[in-house]
Amino acid sequence: MADKVLDFVGKRQENIEHKRRQFERVLFNNFLGAYTEVDQGGSKYPVSLVDVSYDGCLFQVPWNFKRDAKIEDGTEMTMRMYFTKHSFVPAVVKIKYGREFVDEDGQTYMQYGCEFDKSIPSFQAVHSFIDFLYKFAEHSSVDKGSSTVYFL
Repeated sequence: MADKVLDFVGKRQENIEHKRRQFERVLFNNFLGAYTEVDQGGSKYPVSLVDVSYDGCLFQVPWNFKRDAKIEDGTEMTMRMYFTKHSFVPAVVKIKYGREFVDEDGQTYMQYGCEFDKSIPSFQAVHSFIDFLYKFAEHSSVDKGSSTVYFL
């Protein structure tokens, strides 16, 4: 009988994590821009955020192993998280690892796992943003079109 007891707390946490990741994909693909300075000249290159947590983030860039150089583990860089066309929150990240990833569309990317530098003042804004993502996943509902919403 004990084998058939369901872990509702674990299942709820699993559902919340799934919702958070889905929301992140929509947000990162449609609303939030991220750029990072990856060379000594200060040029900015767009990256796609894949995942974010309180400790760090995962981003990816299109990858061609014949011409692109991998960012070395331990490299520190400033990531710009744009919330409007002209304003961003800077986050300092350190590359922990890089790995090749082939997406469903066949495109090859290099994904980089990064750790946030929590000592810089702007991390407070990043932390609040991440907190919003977690709270949104926990408390949001999916609109299935069952009711009408009127705006005044």
